[in-house]
Amino acid sequence: MKTFQGLGSATLIGSMPQTDRETAIDLALQAAPEIPAWPQLPIYPAEQMMAQYIEGLPGLVTEEGKQFVRSDTVKFDEESLLFYGQYLAIEDGSLKVDDSLFRMGEQTSTTFRRFLDTVRSAGLPFRALKGQITGPFTFLCGIKDQSGRALIYDERFLDIVPKLLGFRARWQIDIMRTFGVPVIIFLDEPGLAGFGSSAFITVSAELVVKLLAEVADAIHAAGGIAGIHICANTDWLLAFQSNLDIINFDSYGYFDKFVLYRKEYVDFIARGGNMAWGVVPTSDAETIWAETPESLAGRWIAQARELVQGGMGLEKILAHSLFTPACGCGSLTEDCAARVLDLLKGFCGIMRSGQLRA
Repeated sequence: MKTFQGLGSATLIGSMPQTDRETAIDLALQAAPEIPAWPQLPIYPAEQMMAQYIEGLPGLVTEEGKQFVRSDTVKFDEESLLFYGQYLAIEDGSLKVDDSLFRMGEQTSTTFRRFLDTVRSAGLPFRALKGQITGPFTFLCGIKDQSGRALIYDERFLDIVPKLLGFRARWQIDIMRTFGVPVIIFLDEPGLAGFGSSAFITVSAELVVKLLAEVADAIHAAGGIAGIHICANTDWLLAFQSNLDIINFDSYGYFDKFVLYRKEYVDFIARGGNMAWGVVPTSDAETIWAETPESLAGRWIAQARELVQGGMGLEKILAHSLFTPACGCGSLTEDCAARVLDLLKGFCGIMRSGQLRA
């Protein structure tokens, strides 16, 4: 596990609703100046959750406005051969990720590149940079083949997809490491909220852990810090068992479920892990505008104390904590998203001001 402490810093989940890239980037830097995250803007089709990371997937086609994988053709075999050829070439050092199909394209990486240009010129004293990819479970369950079957039921893609996502993360890490600070990559896994449901009853916990761990290992191999974001409730053992450095959960809406994993949390912190608490609500406008930084601070302190039941001081909990919105802000109005980021900044100001007492 990477040696890194959250120290109560803020960071973001990714998606934002702005149409203007510079506005979104400025808001992200203001809200999380110590660990800024590049914003995903789903208003642009190329920056939607699946589209942004699906480039290079063998067999990918678009027919009648629908994007899916056609894995029953000679073209799929040819593209798979190219995929594995480039993967092995990167592994043996004869090909750079930036020269391969694993790099993000010009359209999918537009905001990412502008974010880095802004960070470079801003001269902020940030202590890490954060990026994100779609997690392997969500990816495999969200993309279907020519028969309408999710890729998670095709063994070929259980090997292909983690490799694709791992190197797509590595591409981001290689670029952001040039700033001389640690790089955090979150696996965004909203699909894990459905794990164990009838839709995925045949998908084992062991498979999910293997998928997550493979991508986390690729992030570590590239020198990055691996995190996961799950925006609702799930079997949290999946995250605790997956060689991740940071676990991000919606503490505003689902703390009562997460607290059941008290022992796993304590063990995770003892191993050097960090929790990223989703302290600011993102569910609806009324809730967002009803909260204040002070009310959120009181809520978090009560939750932290309940979680450890006196077994750990609040200062140590804070040292191993980051703070985020409960989820991405991409589905909110611009005003609501700005309010979420203001609440996050104000909350972190309280946490770091010395008002916190163990």
